[in-house]
Amino acid sequence: MPRRVVLIAAVTVDGFIARNNLETINWSKDLSLFKDQTMGWPVIMGSNTYKTIPKTLHGRECFVVTRGDNPKTILSKITKEKCFVIGGGKTYYKFIDHLTHVYVTPHPYIFGDGVPLFDGDGKKGIDLNFIRLIEVDKRNGIFQFQYKIIK
Repeated sequence: MPRRVVLIAAVTVDGFIARNNLETINWSKDLSLFKDQTMGWPVIMGSNTYKTIPKTLHGRECFVVTRGDNPKTILSKITKEKCFVIGGGKTYYKFIDHLTHVYVTPHPYIFGDGVPLFDGDGKKGIDLNFIRLIEVDKRNGIFQFQYKIIK
């Protein structure tokens, strides 16, 4: 089981990851950073996210989860020390109790409505400890914020 379970997401400044469940994200300016950070590591995604990816994620073992899957069972299949949860909102919420880190990149968009970062029943708070800021596109004010989850 991995020691580090990292949520990685591009979000709008109002906290949405998409406008609908099957939206293909073409506004994300951090795709090269995403590729660099996840290359060689297992990635976990929901079935809707899997349907929106235009091609396979070479160099990464992919775990596609459905609503009935147990996060502990999925994580027990991963032998590497780190993995990334890459979406969508229901999958982020499903794995919320197992996350150790959050890498979030706000983009200069406001949807007003859509798929929230954590799309689930009930509210759960997460306390975060800031680790670092990574420049993605300084001219447009896009940076990745990295946090460790305080348990």
